[in-house]
Amino acid sequence: MKKIALFASGRGSNLMNILASMQNGCLANLAEAVLVFSNQPQAPVLAKAEALGLAVHCIPSRGKKRLDFDAEVLDLLEKYRPDYIVLAGYMRVLSAPFVAAYAGRIVNIHPADTQVHQGLGAYKWAFEQGLEETKITVHLVDQGLDTGPIIAQAPVNLAGVKDLAEVERRGLAVEHQLYPQALYQLFSSSKNKQ
Repeated sequence: MKKIALFASGRGSNLMNILASMQNGCLANLAEAVLVFSNQPQAPVLAKAEALGLAVHCIPSRGKKRLDFDAEVLDLLEKYRPDYIVLAGYMRVLSAPFVAAYAGRIVNIHPADTQVHQGLGAYKWAFEQGLEETKITVHLVDQGLDTGPIIAQAPVNLAGVKDLAEVERRGLAVEHQLYPQALYQLFSSSKNKQ
């Protein structure tokens, strides 16, 4: 079983979906959540994960320098020793020392084709560009912003969307399907290499 630390900053719909996949979906008997972490004390995901009996921890990031904050988080992770860190709506750019500590073992989901759009506002960008289709990308995190190796992608049909909320709704549905499948692919292939 892969030991996973899940990071989120908000409501955690992707995180909760991944947890469900660990319970009775494609990640059952393949991965277990050893920690749910947030940098936001008011993040709804913390209470949701705690209600499931999971180890939950929050280190507030507000007002802290990136390197200092990430050093605190790395110290926390020493206790849990995860095989992978899975970012599920974690709204912070990781520092170089953090990425180096878990090189090739940090996974992120991005609501665009990372070769076309990096950073925040991907759904808004797709809507403003009038795209008929966008992509969701699951990738490994490297030193750049959404520039790491792609694990999996899936299209989002945007034909006929009337507003940004519809883009987000359609995108999230694809995110929820793609992320557990991409993690299954990653964890299965790393299991076979051992």
